[in-house]
Amino acid sequence: MKRGITIKLGYADAAIYKCPKCKSPQCYSTEPTCPHCGSPCKFVRTVSFVDAPGHEALMATMLSGAAVMDGAILVISADEPCPQPQTREHLAAIEIVGMKNLVVVQNKIDIVNEDRALESYQEIVKFVKGTVAEGAPIIPVSAQHSVNIDTLLQAMEEQIPTPKRDPTKPPRMHIVRSFDINRPGTSAKDLTGGVIGGTIIQGTFKAGDEIEIRPGVRGEKHGKPFAESLFTEITSLHAGGKSVKDARCGGLIGVGTLLDPSLTKADGLIGNLVGKPDMLPPTRYEVTSDIHLFERAVGTKELIQVDKVRMGEHLLLDVGTSITLGSVVSVKKDTATLQLRRPVCAEEGFRAAISRKIAARWRLIGYGIIK
Repeated sequence: MKRGITIKLGYADAAIYKCPKCKSPQCYSTEPTCPHCGSPCKFVRTVSFVDAPGHEALMATMLSGAAVMDGAILVISADEPCPQPQTREHLAAIEIVGMKNLVVVQNKIDIVNEDRALESYQEIVKFVKGTVAEGAPIIPVSAQHSVNIDTLLQAMEEQIPTPKRDPTKPPRMHIVRSFDINRPGTSAKDLTGGVIGGTIIQGTFKAGDEIEIRPGVRGEKHGKPFAESLFTEITSLHAGGKSVKDARCGGLIGVGTLLDPSLTKADGLIGNLVGKPDMLPPTRYEVTSDIHLFERAVGTKELIQVDKVRMGEHLLLDVGTSITLGSVVSVKKDTATLQLRRPVCAEEGFRAAISRKIAARWRLIGYGIIK
């Protein structure tokens, strides 16, 4: 259950097991020993959960999380009318990043009566109709009392399979967190290099690999944005709570480096892309995109109609895990060019979520496909 506002992306790994003796869904659990019959369970796979913020004011952070997901669990509380503004934004984000594998969880069924639970279910069915979530399983769950967790695990196995990936492609990883793990007062000779965390979207990284981080260090020179790539070496890799020699697609990876920890502290490298030197997409100071606008601005209770993109206006873009402000310098039909305040590393075909400031808040209005 979420409490308050999650400012950063949270993440954790969990193993899924299957009992060879019990029937579905009771055969699924997160324990190596079956909680029903006590038999040893078969390990199925490890999944990584990225907990995106639920509050609509943190939409940009949530979109960064969606960019690295293979599937989604859309959590809707049974004790609130559906949809809430943030629920609309979460579903819009799922559609923007092109995600098609999802499960809907109707949570908190333990604090409502049967009539309200059924009413909530009907609200959810009506809400997802005509969206990418139409037809997805809706699992009633009590997280507090572990009710229907086995059914949820079965739905995850059936609806969110592990994608097939080509390990021979040039490796790339989105950075979603970065850290300085040194304690205050550590002497210079005992300092440990900065740590970056994220998800590998293609290829394989190994300890000892030289890597490039792009765009890298970003700032301004003579009033104009600039970026300079960072080059370093992988000193260690961590996945699933243990040290590994190589890391592949899927899950969340911690990467130890030789970087100055001042660069990685306080999530300083979020939004960068990691790869082999000179094998990453270009750093872009402006982007040209095919624009796809929603009919209504997402997250507004009034469901404000979305106007076309205008020359000179400022829009917020989420490209992968990078967040930047863009000024529209050209508009031709459904194509717009934006000059970026912070450059991004992105290749042709990348999707960028687009938000416009409405009533002093950034509201999601559509997405662009970079040309």
